[in-house]
Amino acid sequence: MPSARTKKEPNSPTPPSDDASPKDSSENSKIKRKRQSQSCDACRARKVRCARENPDDPKGSCKHCITLGIPCTYDYQPKKRGPPNLYLRRLQEAAAAAAAAQQENQNGTEHPQSPGATSQSAASPTQSALSTSSQVSSFLDSSLSPVQSMHSAALPPSRYPIAADGFHSQFPPLSMSVPNSFGNSRLPETHGLSSRSPPRSEDPSQYGSPSDQFSTYPLHNWSYKQHQALSILPPSAIPPLSYYYRPHRLEDVAPRDTILLIIALFFDFVYPLTPCVHKPSFMADVHSRREERDPLFFALVMSTVASTLVQVPRSYLPMERHAVRKLAQTCHEASRHISVASYDPPTSMHVVIRYFDCVYHFCEGHDATQHAAFGEAAHIAVTLRMHEESSYEGLDLIECEVRRRTFWLLFGADKSMSILLGRPICLRDEDTTCNFPRELDDEYITPSAYLPQPHGKTAIVSGLNYISRIFALLGEILVRIRVDKRSPPQGQFLTARLEEVQALHSRIVSALAHAPEPLRLKPAHSQSHIPPEFGGAGFRQAAFTEVKDFFDNPNASRANALNPFLVMQANLYVTQQLVRFVIEQYRDELITSLQGSIDEHRVAEDREAVASDLLNILHSIPIQSIATNGPSLVHKVRFVASTLLDAVRKAETAPASAARAHAYLWDFLSILSEIERNYLLDDDRDGTPNDSGMPLMGN
Repeated sequence: MPSARTKKEPNSPTPPSDDASPKDSSENSKIKRKRQSQSCDACRARKVRCARENPDDPKGSCKHCITLGIPCTYDYQPKKRGPPNLYLRRLQEAAAAAAAAQQENQNGTEHPQSPGATSQSAASPTQSALSTSSQVSSFLDSSLSPVQSMHSAALPPSRYPIAADGFHSQFPPLSMSVPNSFGNSRLPETHGLSSRSPPRSEDPSQYGSPSDQFSTYPLHNWSYKQHQALSILPPSAIPPLSYYYRPHRLEDVAPRDTILLIIALFFDFVYPLTPCVHKPSFMADVHSRREERDPLFFALVMSTVASTLVQVPRSYLPMERHAVRKLAQTCHEASRHISVASYDPPTSMHVVIRYFDCVYHFCEGHDATQHAAFGEAAHIAVTLRMHEESSYEGLDLIECEVRRRTFWLLFGADKSMSILLGRPICLRDEDTTCNFPRELDDEYITPSAYLPQPHGKTAIVSGLNYISRIFALLGEILVRIRVDKRSPPQGQFLTARLEEVQALHSRIVSALAHAPEPLRLKPAHSQSHIPPEFGGAGFRQAAFTEVKDFFDNPNASRANALNPFLVMQANLYVTQQLVRFVIEQYRDELITSLQGSIDEHRVAEDREAVASDLLNILHSIPIQSIATNGPSLVHKVRFVASTLLDAVRKAETAPASAARAHAYLWDFLSILSEIERNYLLDDDRDGTPNDSGMPLMGN
């Protein structure tokens, strides 16, 4: 059949006839034109066939757009299929970085530094320390500034070997900039060469090899394999975290004399309450400039400085308030940028850094950031199993003591935040098998042995051990309160719970009965007698004058503030009364549930006893020692005083003596609030309590 053969001809292997070639070419050209046509943006979005009258006209509108009365556009650009070409992208980024570096070098050549500026920048350490009050360098600016190689004198090796001691011989030298008295960065002149002279490569042999001793804060498997010298980044690029994880000098942030002064203030005023570093090894590392070889140690020093600046009176520093706050913020940010890039592997140094960060944010009033820093510290501690005694096997003794002290500081902070802010408990007592720290001063702790403490000399860390026992009792009562709130005990279980709470009450009352002599309180008056001088305008005026002198007068006596045991007394006995008050409150609730009623007169007497004892404690300790404790002590007193005052207002049968005791306590709280206000570095805020009597800041 001819017709059938005609249909099969296109599929036959024989070439087509000449007559059919014009027809086929026209059909092929039509097919090509259809494939080349592009749908307009509206039809592409609606996924409909684009109907253009003339496909060859790029400006012609399709029928759908004409019908809808919308502009017919062809702006869509098809994307290239397949994975992105990362190699090409890297080449483009490298070319952009090289172009930016070349442009910046040209700008630097056009504006050379004048000899006058160079000579003016070489200031004496004393002048540099005094200039802190007017100018503070930005760590981020110096970190993001163009980096160059630096030739320096040989660094003395640390007594404690670290993995970073050997990195100079394996990796190119990393750059560091030296600030010109908190101002613009410049490179130091060496051997008569100006800062514009071409840098010379460092000789790896000039760095001494570490001795085979211990490391104060061992950095397990720590290396620089991802932290080699980085090329200059274009201004618009966001640097990776590893960019900041490199050695720095203390002079990058502030004059070294200023940093050393603040560290000395830390050990004089802050260390007795937070002994989470080993002073001899820490100071040995500072003097050997370990921070110039170990970025994480630099972060530890920065966090120590930041937390100290917000905890010591301003009169102890030759700086204005805004300069102190700026320097504290700079140090904190310097530490944060380095430590956030070095979580793995975790070390005890990470925990100490985050604990100091938590203190810094607490004093600055950054509530959420404070709790975030505490959460990091607590979880890194748990990751290191610092709560388990078995994890301390095989560690040198200094590392063991640093870990124990740090863990129990976190344990106490956890309980304090739990009661004052109503937060869940993170570190439970039943999960903890870690022993208390050895009651030895730092100079008697070596890597391999505990030296005997001299007879009659009380160790500083004994205050931490006693406050930890008190916080452990607070944790026990808080767990019982919250368990019973979810499932109230009934019958014999209620009776058993009441017996447990009464046993806790006996333990808290006698918690400090066997404290060493320097930690024992010397009451100014008997507990049953509230003298008239505890209150009144005269007492308030004298106390305010003493507080003002403590914070504002650099020549005021520091004897009481420098006595660590008086400072710890205030923390110990106020915390004891806080826990006693919480236990008595819950005991009365259980008695009411068991008996249906309670003796209101006895409850009022118990409340009066708490207020009287707390007043006696506050009046028995010098105001300077109380002020050295900072805002955390104020919050504890405020918690008890506000709750007691509410109870007195509601009670109908409260004796007049109870009302007077509570009024005196509230009067004393105004003095403590003045102490709290003086610790704030922001002039626009104060530390007065809010309407509910709860603290405006952290724990």
